[in-house]
Order: sequence, then structure tokens, then C-alpha cells
Amino acid sequence: MKSVSISGSLRANVGTKDAKALRRDNKIPCVLYGGAEQVHFTALEKEFKPLVYSPEVKLAELSIDGRSFNAILKEVQYHPISDKLLHVDFLEIVAGKPVTIEVPIKVVGNSPGIKAGGKLVQKFRKLKIRGSVENLPENILVNIDSLEIGGSIRVKDITAENLALLNLPNAVVLTIATTRNVATAATAEAAGAKKKK
Repeated sequence: MKSVSISGSLRANVGTKDAKALRRDNKIPCVLYGGAEQVHFTALEKEFKPLVYSPEVKLAELSIDGRSFNAILKEVQYHPISDKLLHVDFLEIVAGKPVTIEVPIKVVGNSPGIKAGGKLVQKFRKLKIRGSVENLPENILVNIDSLEIGGSIRVKDITAENLALLNLPNAVVLTIATTRNVATAATAEAAGAKKKK
């Protein structure tokens, strides 16, 4: 798994007024949970771009006033109108302690159903997994090579080594749906077969 380095400074004051002042200076208030103590700190907004605006899950190497922490992104808050970054929560990674995160799905392969005119309908963009940090992937590969029209892949069909998938096993992750063109062609074909009789 790739990592991103972020340098931060401890927050002197923790409160809404202080947070607004920090954001005016292009600094983002952050909290690090999961370790021996909660750490409240700030970092420049630009440092978050490779971590927050990425389709992959990445580790964060935090350097806060001379102390180093390994963490993963737990929650990000955005402004409801401007989508500007407002607050970031990190979860500290402790050796030997499993973590629960959401990992993006990456669809690979060529579906015969899509080649025949079907449409890929993806119900999940991410899956919730649990595992030790050394086993955490940047994404989960879902192969659609064998999917015909009407075929689907459920959570239980996905294998992720050394990881527990926490979504409902029977939940449909993606399916190859029939499109209007395919349905029309099938109807026309059926009508043609009847006429031949």
C-alpha cells in the first residue's frame, strides 16, 4: 500500500472559533484516534490532496511536532456547498491490531454480457473490510470475464486474502443488466422465429 507524508502542528485550542480561524489560513483541523491518546493537530490543506482526492486507499505517515504516527483516513468532512475540506479524522495503526476500513472496488476483465449489448450496473463503489495493515489493499479487484447478461457478482463471490469482508454476503456488488436495445433485439428475434413456424 502506498503512503502519503503529512506534516502537522499540535492545536493549542480546540473549538469552533479556533477551527474557523485555522481554515482561513488554509489549515485543516484534524484528530488522530486509536492510540494511547487523542491527538488534535492541523496541517496545510494542500498536503491532503494525494490522500483525500485519490481513488485508492493510502497510509498516512503523520509527523506532528517531532512525533511520528502511522494512520489511515477514517472520516473526512466537507463544506455542504463548496465541497471544501473542513475536518479530517485519522485512525492510528497499532501493530498487530486489525483495522476496519472501506476500500474501493476496481472492475477488471471483459464481460461477454457487455459485448452483447448489456450494461454494467455497479451497486457498490467500496467494500468494508477488516484486517491487519500489512494485508490492506489499495483496492479490491472484481473480475467480470465470466458475466453474461443478467449475471451478477455478490459479496460472497469475492475473495480477499487474509481479509474479512464485512458487507452482507448476499449483497449484489454489480450486475450486467439488459438494455433497451438488447430487449428490442430479443423481441424481434422471437417474433421472427414465430413467423418462420
